[in-house]
Amino acid sequence: MTAYLLRRLGLAGLSVFGVVTLVFLLIHVIPGDPVDAMLGETAMAADKEALRHQLGLHRSIAVQYGRYLRRLGHGNLGRSLHSSRPVRRMIVARYPATIELAAAALLLALLVAVPLGVAAAARPRSFVNLASAGVALFGAAVPSLWLGPMLMLIFAVWLDWLPVSGRGTLAHLVLPALTLGIGMAALLARLLRATLLERLHEEFVRTARAKGAGRARAVVVHALPNALLPVITAVGLQAGALLSGAIITETIFSWPGIGRLLLLAIQTRDYPLVQGCVLVIALTYVALNLVLDLLYAWVDPRVRLGGEPA
Repeated sequence: MTAYLLRRLGLAGLSVFGVVTLVFLLIHVIPGDPVDAMLGETAMAADKEALRHQLGLHRSIAVQYGRYLRRLGHGNLGRSLHSSRPVRRMIVARYPATIELAAAALLLALLVAVPLGVAAAARPRSFVNLASAGVALFGAAVPSLWLGPMLMLIFAVWLDWLPVSGRGTLAHLVLPALTLGIGMAALLARLLRATLLERLHEEFVRTARAKGAGRARAVVVHALPNALLPVITAVGLQAGALLSGAIITETIFSWPGIGRLLLLAIQTRDYPLVQGCVLVIALTYVALNLVLDLLYAWVDPRVRLGGEPA
């Protein structure tokens, strides 16, 4: 297990390094100049050059990259080009809001997906199965860019049940969590249903049925525990994807999280802030997948021995 852990840690480190390097290069290569964004295109050339020297942007990309890596080695994410505040403090102030939104969306998805998937597998020819298929199709087909404004229009504007935007009370969390969680619930419900239907044909389930267990009991007691590995994998991957998907949702609902901060940083060409936000998102994603790999290896020892799970 130790060798497996070290191998996964090494791969995780390489993944983070690759993300850091790619983001650094992309943010410096794409068109646009942060100096123009800060001073305006009508500013004098001498003022622009002075600010460029002050920010260190006059140096070559290789030199800037080396300085960036050295700062990262000391845990320093730099300072925002616009507010001059430490990037680390800005991210720490916004990160809890994103974690709160992602956790709420994940919880909502599980509360919807697990009962729906189990019910659809227990009664594959019933109305519940058709409803599950409908929810899955709706969740997969509707983008959050459209779903968010629609939920806001119905529940906040027309019915006046929930606040339109912002963060403060539990009511503020409902619409953003719904926007993020519906698509994930659809995916997990269909995956759980398909996995359960496969497990119902296994010999141990048929034995339980032969001993008198009903279909519902066979699904919940016998098949469900053995169908959780693919679902755990999907939950881990989707939990990381929620962080990147939260960018659009946070913007729609003015949710003060790291996704909205990243979008503002991109718009203003704030290099250190963009790099810091992407680095934190990448670290979170890699950490979630590392925990998932370790959980998978603990559940199925063949994984850490180099085999493939059943």
